[in-house]
Amino acid sequence: MKSDMLTIIKKEFARFFGDRRMVVTTILMPGLMIYILYTFMGKGMMGQFTTDDAYVGKAYVQNMPEELAPALKGLPVEWTELSEGEVNAARDKITAKEADLLLVFPADFSAAVAEYEVADGAAPNVEIYYNSTEVESANLYKVIGGVLDSYEESMANKFDVNAGEAAYDLASQKDATGQLFSMMLPLLLMTFLFSGCMSIAPEAIAGEKERGTIATLLVTPMKRSSLALGKIISLSAIALLAGLSSFLGTMLSLPNLMAGSGAELDASFYGVMDYVLLLGVIFTTVLVLVSLISVISAFAKSIKEASAANAPLMILTMGLSLTTMFGGTGEKSLGIFCIPLYNSVHCMYGIFSFQYTPAQMAVTMAVNLVCAFLLAFGLTKLFNSEKVMFAK
Repeated sequence: MKSDMLTIIKKEFARFFGDRRMVVTTILMPGLMIYILYTFMGKGMMGQFTTDDAYVGKAYVQNMPEELAPALKGLPVEWTELSEGEVNAARDKITAKEADLLLVFPADFSAAVAEYEVADGAAPNVEIYYNSTEVESANLYKVIGGVLDSYEESMANKFDVNAGEAAYDLASQKDATGQLFSMMLPLLLMTFLFSGCMSIAPEAIAGEKERGTIATLLVTPMKRSSLALGKIISLSAIALLAGLSSFLGTMLSLPNLMAGSGAELDASFYGVMDYVLLLGVIFTTVLVLVSLISVISAFAKSIKEASAANAPLMILTMGLSLTTMFGGTGEKSLGIFCIPLYNSVHCMYGIFSFQYTPAQMAVTMAVNLVCAFLLAFGLTKLFNSEKVMFAK
C-alpha cells in the first residue's frame, strides 16, 4: 500500500511540476501579483492623503497680525495679501481649486484678543476657507489650524493636557498590529488556500475522468485507498505551497498597503511558536479543503462541472471567514473548534490577535486531521463505485 501511495504522489508531482506554466501560475504568480498589487495600492492611497514635501501652497490672507506673521510666513506657503473687496474672488478660486486657502482675520484682531474676556460673549473669529476635496488644501487647513490653536493656548493657557514626551496612548503597537492583521488576514488566507486547492484538485480528479485516464488507474493492481490517499497528500502539498506563496506576498505587502492610513504594522511581534501553530492550522486546513473538493469533484464528469459544483463550498468558506468580525476567540467554548473550517478561521484570528489558547489549536488540528481522514475514506468508496467513476 505504501509503495502504491508513493507512486501516485510521484505521479501527481511529476504532472504538476513538469508543467512550468502551472507552477508559475499556481505557486509563484499569486504571491508576486499580490505583493505588487498591494504595494501599488498602498502607494496610491498614500498619494491621495499626503502632500509632496516640495509643494508650496498658494494662500490668501487678510489683516495678518504682526505677532502671527513669523509663524505663518515660515510655512511653505506663498501668501498673498488681500483687500476687503478681494475676499469673494479668492473664495471662488479655492472652490475652483486654483488656490489652497483663505485666512481672514478681523481688522482689529490684536486689540480685540487683548481686550477679550469670556464674559464678553463671542470671541474674535478667524475665518479659514479651504477645499476639502483637494489634498493640499485640506492638509494646509490642518497646519494653519494647528498654528492658530498654539497661539490661542499661549495667550490664555491655564493648564496643559498631555504635556511632555511621555506616552499617553496606552494602546501598544503590538495590539494595533494584532487588531489590523486579525481583521484582514483570516479572510485573505482562507481565500488563497481555497484558490490553491481549486486550481489543482478538480484537474486531478474530474480532469482524469474527463480524459479517461482515471480508468487506467482504477484497473491497476492497487488499493483504492492508496489511490485516494496519494491524490490527497500530493494535492495538499501543492496547495500548501500555493497558499504559502499568497500568504507571504500578503505579509510582505500589507505594511505598504496600510501605510496610506498611517498604521505602523510590525510582523516581528509574532514569535516562532506563532508561526509554527499557524503553519499547522494551514496544513490541516488544506487537507480538509483538498479532501472536500476532491470528493465533490469525484461526482463531476468534467473540470467545468467540478468547478461549478464546488462554488457553494467557496461561498461557505468565505462566509465562515467573515465570522471573525463578530468577536474574538478568547472566551469561546472548545466546542466551536470541533467544526471544520470554522475552527481554522478562528484559530487564525486567535494567532494574529494574540488571543489563542493551546487547547484551541490542538482541538482544531486534531479535528481537521480526522475530518480529512474520513473524507479520504469517502473518496476511496467513490473510487470503488463504478456508477460514480464511469458515469457518462
